[in-house]
Formats: sequence, structure tokens, C-alpha cells
Amino acid sequence: MTNEWMIVSSRGEQAVQALSRFGEIAWFKLPTEFNAAHGYAQVPYMGWRYAFPQEGVAQLIEAAVRDLPTQVDWEIDRTRRNWVLVPTRLLREAHGLADPSFRDVVHSINVQDQEFCLKALSDFELIIQHLLQVHISED
Repeated sequence: MTNEWMIVSSRGEQAVQALSRFGEIAWFKLPTEFNAAHGYAQVPYMGWRYAFPQEGVAQLIEAAVRDLPTQVDWEIDRTRRNWVLVPTRLLREAHGLADPSFRDVVHSINVQDQEFCLKALSDFELIIQHLLQVHISED
């Protein structure tokens, strides 16, 4: 199996492990949680694509995320080839993932709202831990 993604952190390894429970990962991306060059936490989001998406997997993951007591609102954007778990605020302020301003919005939040970034990072860990434990029926 050749994958076009690579893992560079234990957080990334855990995320891939959690998502792999629902199918074979063909692509994965997770920005670093801390920008060492500038000294700030970064708002988390992750993108992935399943090699063979199974019916109902998206709904199962969405329900698992929705049912958690997170500090910020989250959603899974499936409007494009890759699915993205992202704080709702990013999608709202950038007017969606396809908008060229998405990166600018992420940068602005990273620089100007560390409280939001830290809450989202805490949520992200909670989400990954929950996805590692979600019951998957053997239909």
C-alpha cells in the first residue's frame, strides 16, 4: 500500500488511528498544533480521504463529533474530495473551504485569538479520543 500522506506527530498518529477504524485512509493532513517560529498555538483542523468510503461512515463520525461537549462548534465539511474536520467558525468567517481567504482566516485566528485556538486544541484531543472509542456496528 502506498500512501501519499505521512505522519509527523503522535497527535497525527492518533488521528489516523481513529479515522482508520472507519476505513482505509488514502490521504491525510493535519497542521502542527504550535508554530515554533512565531510562538503561538494554531487552530486545529484535519483533512482526510478514504480509499473506499463506506456508506454511513460520514454520518457516524458527524454524530460522534456532534454529541461531544466541545468548547467550540465543529463540523465535517464534505463538499470537496477530501473531508475536513474544522471548527465551524473557520468555515463561517472564510465563507467555506474553497474560498481563497480560508488560509488568511486561519492565520488571523492563530495570531489574534489564542484563547479560541487553545479551546479548539483541547476539543480536538477530545474528538480524537472519542473517535478511537466509537462503537462500529458489524452489519
